[in-house]
Amino acid sequence: MKNVYLFNESYGLNKMILGGKGANLVEMQRIGLPIPNGLIATTTACKNYFKNENILTDEMLKEISEGIKNLEIQTGKTFAGENPLLVSVRSGAPVSMPGMMDTILNLGLNDATVENLIKKIGNEKFAYEIYIRFIEMFSEIVKEVEKEKFHSLKNEMKDRPYKEVIECYKNLYKIETGEDFPNDPEKQVVMAIESIFRSWNNERAKIYRQIHGISEEMGTGVVVQEMVFGNFNELSGTGVAFTRNPSTGENTIFGEYLLEAQGEDIVAGIRTPEPLMSMKDQLPNIYDEFIRIANVLEKHYGDMQDIEFTIEDGKLFILQTRNGKRSPHASVKIAIDMVNEGLISKEDAILMVDTELLPQIFNGTFEESDIAGKKLLGKGLPGSAGVAVGKVVLSSEKIKEGESVILVRVETSPEDIKGMSLAKGIVTVKGGATSHGAVVARGMGKCCITGCEEIKIDKSEEFFTINDEVVKEGDIISINGYNGEIYKDAIKLKSGEINGDLKEFLEWCKEFKTLEVRMNADTPKDVTVGRNFGAEGVGLCRTEHMFFEDEKIWNVREMIIASTKEERDLALTKLLELQKIDFKSMLLKMGGLPMNIRLLDPPFHEFLPKTEKDVEKLAILLNRCPKEISDRIKELKEENPMLGHRGCRLAITFPEIYEMQARAIIESAIESKQEGIECEIEIMIPFIGGISEFKYIKERILETIQTVFDRYDDSIEYKLGTMMELPRACLIANEIAEESAFFSFGTNDLTQTTYGISRDDSIKFIDHYKAKNIMKRDPFQSIDTRGVGKLIVLAKELGKSVKPNIKIGVCGEHGGDPKSIEYFNELGFNYISCSPFRVPTAIVASAQSAILKKRGI
Repeated sequence: MKNVYLFNESYGLNKMILGGKGANLVEMQRIGLPIPNGLIATTTACKNYFKNENILTDEMLKEISEGIKNLEIQTGKTFAGENPLLVSVRSGAPVSMPGMMDTILNLGLNDATVENLIKKIGNEKFAYEIYIRFIEMFSEIVKEVEKEKFHSLKNEMKDRPYKEVIECYKNLYKIETGEDFPNDPEKQVVMAIESIFRSWNNERAKIYRQIHGISEEMGTGVVVQEMVFGNFNELSGTGVAFTRNPSTGENTIFGEYLLEAQGEDIVAGIRTPEPLMSMKDQLPNIYDEFIRIANVLEKHYGDMQDIEFTIEDGKLFILQTRNGKRSPHASVKIAIDMVNEGLISKEDAILMVDTELLPQIFNGTFEESDIAGKKLLGKGLPGSAGVAVGKVVLSSEKIKEGESVILVRVETSPEDIKGMSLAKGIVTVKGGATSHGAVVARGMGKCCITGCEEIKIDKSEEFFTINDEVVKEGDIISINGYNGEIYKDAIKLKSGEINGDLKEFLEWCKEFKTLEVRMNADTPKDVTVGRNFGAEGVGLCRTEHMFFEDEKIWNVREMIIASTKEERDLALTKLLELQKIDFKSMLLKMGGLPMNIRLLDPPFHEFLPKTEKDVEKLAILLNRCPKEISDRIKELKEENPMLGHRGCRLAITFPEIYEMQARAIIESAIESKQEGIECEIEIMIPFIGGISEFKYIKERILETIQTVFDRYDDSIEYKLGTMMELPRACLIANEIAEESAFFSFGTNDLTQTTYGISRDDSIKFIDHYKAKNIMKRDPFQSIDTRGVGKLIVLAKELGKSVKPNIKIGVCGEHGGDPKSIEYFNELGFNYISCSPFRVPTAIVASAQSAILKKRGI
């Protein structure tokens, strides 16, 4: 396989080889669209470059040289000739990474070719300005010369002849690099390709890949393409357009363009562009042709397209197309509309929606009643849908993880990527809906406002003014990405809900998914939310969460502090009635769906008083002295509580705790049944490490349940199973399956105990592991299939060898993670369980994984 291909040699090669940009250019040329000719250095070439210690091999250099000669033949132009060939060199990874890597325009210019260009076109101003721009761009990207140095030099020489400016630019290049500016066009191209390859590993690209889960192994392709000039004359321009509105999903062309400009002007947000509709009046023939091509591309790719184009002297050229990034709301609407328009199937529509963005739908909108009392500071352009409230920060470097901030910038650049990922929302002074800030924000599901030119940021970067109002760093603002409005102070947020398009879309997903999607729910409110979002049962009811309510926590503390069984039984009697009220309230909301209830899991220390004031309060309640309570708390303190006296171990030491909970569950279910409420109960014993533990606890629970049946002269069906969250349990799963009706994998603790890493403390160092490519992803966010996954597979196989129909589910955080859901679907699990607000995402991810499995992908 070659390292370099001309466009017309590349038919049939995929984007993993050509990169996304290159593959789409090749495909557009194949179907006859107006594409400037070019060649592609493949992702394989990029990988070989890194393997060869960042040096291009002689073979690669030869292929580049041959490719350039063939490009000269195709274009009828030559490097350094009377009809000079000028090219752009652009990155193109297999997965779109907008703005993260580099682009260089106007390569091929030197002192001789600029004069030949002037003779050819008769426009000295145009030729010299693109030469000046080329030197600046080449110096910045290839040699990392700060562009501000060129800008300062340009300001000093603004009235000097072009040739003097060019000589000063080249002299600055030599001062900064110790080298002469390269005159040989072929050398320029080679240096540019090397630079683009290196940009794969720049900091902003690495951060972007970490955020979006993109493999470090892909590498980038490089597209070398004949230049067409949007800044050639008044009949020239450049623009970016979407075939549908990327914020709302409406089926109307949505875009912006600038006359007499090059592509970087619009995507960098340097100038605020005009709406595409203005072209209808200014260049009507070009507008009609563009609309025709846009429709062709959308039908061809079966998705909303993001198209970059240039007009040179009244002729339209398409420079790029890709599936457009869109807001979560738009994603669902576009998918449904395209099915209804007969463009795609339901399966394709389901695969089209990005599950990572769906949670943004539930961030909601502003409470309308609260908006009226807030001051409208100003208005920009709606760059990315959503709402956000936070403290103003004017520099990405100042943003700390966990803070609620709004990043306000003149314009964002790829260097802002980390700050953008941490911010709740983004506001820019310049740029439009297709500028860097808007595109990246949509990809992250962040609220964004662009083009708010009323904002004037002070040089100190400590405050800005907007319509005579001074807003300091740290002041609270609220921003609305649906309409571009910026308000002073915080506006109350209104929770999102499922209706309209999303409700219909989720129904489609249910037709295809094979995994049952349950919710983690601890209160009646959780059940209501989860059921409204489409949950098919409760996969995890954490009984300890009920204990943290203010009324109950003191009874729990009384139970823990008890020094005798009699004292503990008295406290448990109080808790019994409180637990029954909780369980009955939840069963009433369940409507007969299965409800899996986990018995007490956390170590006692989580419930104990943390302050002197609470110690004193507990002492009064129990009629004891505070010192006695403090001594008991110290006595219960553990060195490593998450691996200590918790879960089933509590029931070994204090069997009466689980007996009380089992009684509360069964009595609630029987009473609910007698009141006409259907119940499907699953009781789960946590943190099992051995079969003897399980049998001991099971025996006592069964005795308790039988006692309840006898007392009520009634019974219910129920299942008694365990949570698989320790490696040892996975290794002896065949023994546990003999006694257990189901396995529910608690992947949070299973990951902790397999890695020997605390998920609470891992935040301090996991990012370093990812940055150094030691870990691809945080194993607490996406299941580790190579290690933890092997234990899960082993446990499943051992369990089914004993009990083929044993029910298997997941109730850790991974149950709401799309990548993990795909893995669990492949393993043939029965259900997953996640937080109520992640249920819609889990439903979509489950459907997507089922469709991909069916298609063998």
